Amino acid sequence: MRLFLLTTLAMVAFAANSVLNRLALADGAIGAVEFATIRVVAGALALSLLVGMRAGWPALRLGDWRVRVVPVLALTVYMFAFSLAYIVLDAGVGALILFGGVQVTMFAGAVLGDESVPPARWIGSGLALAGLGWVLWPTGTAAPPLLWSAAMTAAAVGWGVYSLRGRSAGPPLPATAANFAYAAPISLMICLLMVSQGALATPWGVSLAILSGVVTSGLGYALWYAVLPSLGAAIGALTQLSVPIIAMAGGMIVLDETLTWRFVGASLLVLGGIALGIIAPQRAITSKGS
Repeated sequence: MRLFLLTTLAMVAFAANSVLNRLALADGAIGAVEFATIRVVAGALALSLLVGMRAGWPALRLGDWRVRVVPVLALTVYMFAFSLAYIVLDAGVGALILFGGVQVTMFAGAVLGDESVPPARWIGSGLALAGLGWVLWPTGTAAPPLLWSAAMTAAAVGWGVYSLRGRSAGPPLPATAANFAYAAPISLMICLLMVSQGALATPWGVSLAILSGVVTSGLGYALWYAVLPSLGAAIGALTQLSVPIIAMAGGMIVLDETLTWRFVGASLLVLGGIALGIIAPQRAITSKGS
């Protein structure tokens, strides 16, 4: 039960990042590059402070940078590609591309890592993806722009790789703090090199970026690293398919989006697929054990 609650809290944090990012960019309160940079830097400062207060300042040692190269680059790619894609992409289509790509990346990691993926988990994953496609894919002939779809696909691969590396990252809070600390100077350099459509960073936009960096990213990712070793790659990928549904629900509350029967039906399909993929294999193992 504790694992379920912590995993749910992490998914809510991920969904909140989408809502905060959309909210900040919707009215031009801040540019996408500036939002991503502040998000990373704020997360790095908050996590470093938290690690120092909890475990003592010597615990802030970043360790061998060569061990951090992959997760740091994956985190940086995710942060910037995610923000840039939402300049143009519809929020729903972006979420579908993102978490569909994460699903494929993490399932591929599970297979390559010789992790057992029962048939029920594949079926549940397929049902959940079908539910996402139903609620998020544009009706009619509308199609997502190729360039921005590619940006969100890059974000999906980045987050999938970051999640896969989190299974063996060590203590979650110091590991996440180190990743953000290494990503912060890279993010600042990217911000200096890129101009985000001349957008002016308003106090409101900066506040949303700080909230996203400190709470829903920094602390949320540390929580994700804490639960991932108990989930495994396949279940970790499957549970993240709930995030677009949570994000859309958050959009209805925060952005006054309309509740539709299509959303209700697709939500049931997604959550049912996740339940099938997680519960059915566990019951099969229990039956064999008895």
